[in-house]
Amino acid sequence: MEAGALKNRNLYHISFENDMYTMVVSLKESFLRDAESYSFLMVNRLTDEERTMEIREVRPSGEFHLLYVDMSTIEYMLKSIEGEVWNVYILRQVDSIPMRTRIRTRDLKLTRHAAVFSGNQKMLYPAATKKGNLSYYVTAYKLFASIEEIELLKQGQFRFAGHFHFPPLCVDNAYIIKQVRILIKNSLNDEIISLPISFNEGKDSETTDSGKMVKEFGFSGTFDVLPYLELPNQKFFKFYLELEYEQNGFVESIQSSRIKATINKPYKNKLILKPNSEKIQLRIKTTKDSKFLSLSVGKYNFKKEVSTTLKSKWVKFRRSNVLQKVYKKMFKLLGHRPANKKLVMFESFLGKQYSDSPRAIYEYMAEHHSDYRLIWSVDRAYSKMFEEKGIPYVRRFSVQWLFLMTGAKYWVNNSRFPLWIPKPKHTTYLQTWHGTPLKRLAADMEEVHMPGTNTAKYKENFLKEASNWDYLVSPNAYSSEIFARAFQFNRKMIESGYPRNDYLHQANNEKTIQALKNKFNLPEDKKIILYAPTWRDNQFYAKGKYKFDLEMDLNQMRDELGDSYIVIMRMHYLVAENMDLSPYEGFAYDFSHLEDIRELYLISDILMTDYSSVFFDYANLRRPMIFFVYDIEDYRDNLRGFYFNFEEKAPGLLTKTTDGIIAEVKRLEAAGFELDESFEEFYNKFCYLESGESTKRVVDEVFQD
Repeated sequence: MEAGALKNRNLYHISFENDMYTMVVSLKESFLRDAESYSFLMVNRLTDEERTMEIREVRPSGEFHLLYVDMSTIEYMLKSIEGEVWNVYILRQVDSIPMRTRIRTRDLKLTRHAAVFSGNQKMLYPAATKKGNLSYYVTAYKLFASIEEIELLKQGQFRFAGHFHFPPLCVDNAYIIKQVRILIKNSLNDEIISLPISFNEGKDSETTDSGKMVKEFGFSGTFDVLPYLELPNQKFFKFYLELEYEQNGFVESIQSSRIKATINKPYKNKLILKPNSEKIQLRIKTTKDSKFLSLSVGKYNFKKEVSTTLKSKWVKFRRSNVLQKVYKKMFKLLGHRPANKKLVMFESFLGKQYSDSPRAIYEYMAEHHSDYRLIWSVDRAYSKMFEEKGIPYVRRFSVQWLFLMTGAKYWVNNSRFPLWIPKPKHTTYLQTWHGTPLKRLAADMEEVHMPGTNTAKYKENFLKEASNWDYLVSPNAYSSEIFARAFQFNRKMIESGYPRNDYLHQANNEKTIQALKNKFNLPEDKKIILYAPTWRDNQFYAKGKYKFDLEMDLNQMRDELGDSYIVIMRMHYLVAENMDLSPYEGFAYDFSHLEDIRELYLISDILMTDYSSVFFDYANLRRPMIFFVYDIEDYRDNLRGFYFNFEEKAPGLLTKTTDGIIAEVKRLEAAGFELDESFEEFYNKFCYLESGESTKRVVDEVFQD
């Protein structure tokens, strides 16, 4: 593996010799500063068994430390069950609390470091997971191949070159490679094309004293695509490598998994041919995460191609700093026009939802103030929802949006607008925010763990945006005090309760709840547990791309609760990815992309969350809650910190395990779902303003024209 740029918790280099893997891991000095001790672990993903790794050497490198970590338990690992995975962690002790964190990598060539154990025909190799973490895989003997050079020739040929790694099972006996072929599978008709290719034996990639060996071979070939163009529909060719070898007098063959493309230099990925009367386009593609190679063949449509190209260029331009600068100048210029005093622009969660307090204010004004023009600012990827509901909207960052935003008298938002947008002097900005604060906010945060920023930059940008707010909605006196300090807000605070929670008081009836269950096609004979966790600042793939790891055991929950309960899941909007819940069909349901969580509150009998502000809202229904806080020490002490003693004051049981969740559900059921006496104290502190009139209070305060 080639050494790369230093990043925190990242695999910098790996080598394998003398039966030992040595990993060089880069860690920021600040990451280790508060650790009383630290070590590296291999953890079996199936059994949770742990194996400690030895830190042989630590070398300083600027603000980083390079740690040389040895794993000398290869033969032990190879005795694992086929298919087992060992994840790599760093374990830190901070304030006597153990904190386990994954080591990351994006290298797709790690499989060349495979260790083969001939006794049981298994191999152990490091690889990058789809989420970019480092793991070691135990599998049956495999052949790995990758293509590293690609060329499309005008004659309709696809030329390629790459490497494969062949670790023979019986190294004490001579073997002869008889033939190497590329198998090309046609996606339309399952036809397999067998293409002989040339190869040359290279050096041993890794050699060990006990005879484990990985041979590296180069290969090259040319695929003539012309004979395979005569199909009416677009098709994809996928590539595999097959090797035939002779050993101990027997001829064996082995096939690789699908070939990946690990190409570092630019290459031409499209070619247009005209073998007959119509044009055909060849295009090289790779899958997003795994980088599996495919060659697509289809009819060439000039209009479609031009449209796609222009659209792609426009998207790049729209996201560029150039367009931002143009828009910023246009904002300033157009902002000098007289304001339309009856125009209100709404936005919720970056234009991705029709939800929250902006929705409540919009619906109230549509009913009681029909003389206002009410328009939503919407991310183009989410516009279909607004079209289906017949809600007037404009695409965010379009030219029309530019004119409407600069001409509006009012902006209503629950999140932040991009920092480059200057607010016209005539515009009144109503910021509703989106939750009662448990976690530290903005200026109160000691350290920020988000991609694309640092603590000082994050605070500076946040407070600059907050300086544009003319009104800020607060749900209670507790929040008002925090908002004023954390946002450095010194304008008009509207202490009204959250408009979004009016719905929970107005629609909390059997008829509405039954209608919602029918709408979502949920079983009527089972109680509902709503799981709505927060996002973790430090869990992300890249800037703007967040992730979430489900830590509870849904199999166990289904086995013990499935006769009487179902679980519906609503993930935070920053991590609302498509989850695969197909193994739990009939028990677990994904509602992450529902535009508003308020309907899920109404139909649920129990809320399960962690540190999300949803529990402050759910308390309005006076129903029980469970707090699944498997990482509470790390979250409390390292990520965000809490404003009050959450562990003592939370309105429900805190648990770190699936066993704890199940036991509490059974206890609540046996107690008739009655709330503890401490709940009233919580309700009176945080929900005392919310009775169904909060929206009216806000509208009466702000919209006085």
